[in-house]
Amino acid sequence: MSFHSPKPLWLAYVGLVLTPLFWAGNAVVAKGSIESIPPLSMSFWRWVIALAVILPFGLPGILRHRQVIRQYLGSMLALATFSVAAFNSLLYYAAITTTATNIALINATIPIFVALLAWLLLGDRTRPLQILGILLAVLGILIVIARGRLAVLTQLEAQPGDLIMVTAVFSWGLFSVLLRRQAVPLPALTFLTTQIALGALVILPFYLIELMFFKGGFEVGRATIMPLLYFALFPGILAYGFWNHGVHQVGPARAAMFMYLTPVFASILAGFFLGERLGIFHIVGGVLILAGLFLATRRAPARH
Repeated sequence: MSFHSPKPLWLAYVGLVLTPLFWAGNAVVAKGSIESIPPLSMSFWRWVIALAVILPFGLPGILRHRQVIRQYLGSMLALATFSVAAFNSLLYYAAITTTATNIALINATIPIFVALLAWLLLGDRTRPLQILGILLAVLGILIVIARGRLAVLTQLEAQPGDLIMVTAVFSWGLFSVLLRRQAVPLPALTFLTTQIALGALVILPFYLIELMFFKGGFEVGRATIMPLLYFALFPGILAYGFWNHGVHQVGPARAAMFMYLTPVFASILAGFFLGERLGIFHIVGGVLILAGLFLATRRAPARH
């Protein structure tokens, strides 16, 4: 028996716990900083800083695989638009008018949207338990959006941020489906570096429009630099690396269970740092979303 084998496994589990913590922190820090940093400024500078950090490591791979990048440039631009550019920009816009807790709860339904879009666009077979899981999660989302009151839905009084966050999750679902349909044969680091660079370019014109005609810039100081560094380093780079390492070490099915920690961490952090309180609708909606996630992502039993 090797005495070194448990170490990477423990590191994998630590990384899989830290990943949803960083994702939860993304929502909480965004909500806490949205008054100081406009949303597109938040999204653009997050990725510029992340690119500056990762480029020295990713550039050799980009140069080595430049022919592949040129061949798949259209596909990679579409992937970067739905993930790096649209998802994160919409999440930060959602933070203007909804809570960090709501953002995290709706964000937790990404696997539901991926399964639904894979069924609609790729023709994936959907088992009855998956359909039940999707329905439960959708019901949970509606309860969170409605804040426990049916009139919110019937009278179209939903918070804009909740609806924007649903659009963000839908965007990530499209990215995931496109990634399967248009697989790009690149190493992970090369792919990530290229995606960040392309995503920042997609955001740039919208950021300049916001800068010149709408929100303006932001004051550079500790209160703005620290959140941007957090966005770039923790949910931007480290979470990606930890997640990939965890999936590789313990398998995708076991790693997926750690995603359920994101809304838990978010509610704790939002309560402590932002003073957000959990309502009954958060608990009911959250239980339905997590139950739906469990059913929708549960693997079918193997047949001999």
